Amino acid sequence: MTSKYKNFQISNYIIIAFLVLSTLALNYILISKFGFNQEVFIPITSGLVLVSLLLYRYLSKSLFDDFFKTDKDLDSMIKKTLHELNTPVATIDMNIKMIEKNITNEKDKRRIQRIKDSCENLLELYNKTEYELSNTIDTIEHTTFDIKEIIQKSCDKVEDIKKDITIINNTQSELITTDRYGLEIVIDNLISNGIKYNNKNGSIIIDNKNHILSIKDTGIGINTKHLLQIYDKYFQINIEHKGIGLGLSVVKDFCEKNKITIKIDSKENVGTTFLLDYHSLLSGK
Repeated sequence: MTSKYKNFQISNYIIIAFLVLSTLALNYILISKFGFNQEVFIPITSGLVLVSLLLYRYLSKSLFDDFFKTDKDLDSMIKKTLHELNTPVATIDMNIKMIEKNITNEKDKRRIQRIKDSCENLLELYNKTEYELSNTIDTIEHTTFDIKEIIQKSCDKVEDIKKDITIINNTQSELITTDRYGLEIVIDNLISNGIKYNNKNGSIIIDNKNHILSIKDTGIGINTKHLLQIYDKYFQINIEHKGIGLGLSVVKDFCEKNKITIKIDSKENVGTTFLLDYHSLLSGK
């Protein structure tokens, strides 16, 4: 907890305590003067509560404005800084494409490709940094898009790393409204896990019947005793696989924030199915 947040809480508690004590004192004085009966007590108490609420709103306004101004300033600074970081990367990418047109030597082509890959990694890092910072201060924009498009994009990303795993994408077009990049991270994590914990020549089947996204793999499955732990940060079922165990924690946080019901059906040596009920994201709801 930051010192600024502590100061905010303390100041808010002081205002509340002052108003409560003042209201009780005035209530006691007025009832002592006019006598205690139902006809007097209710109007006096109701009036004092209303006045207290108005005073609280007035006294706390500057406190809240100052507290939330920091978030606005931080958001503005982040956007400006990230824009400045993005500009040179975009310039490099543009010039690479121009140079690439005039290269015929295979060795030089491979070098240019490595530069392009590094540039794409920087752009991806830029996007992730922008998203994480925006998510921290709760300034994520929700947009409307086709769920099939974003799932296909996630499938294309793993084309070079899936090796002997077959990915069958049966998703149908459907417009949803949510945090696009956040959902992309969720899908990336679930497909990545489906590849990582799959068996040789295994498969991943993706579909979205009745507004429920299903990602099913034919992998090693999850032991029943681990089912309640898989969403914990840093928890890993198999430490032999690379990673730090944040993937499913990120998935759960996104689903909770966006009112997506997530369920898991898994059997050892059979496979795992993740079910995401996204009724709450349907466009127009």
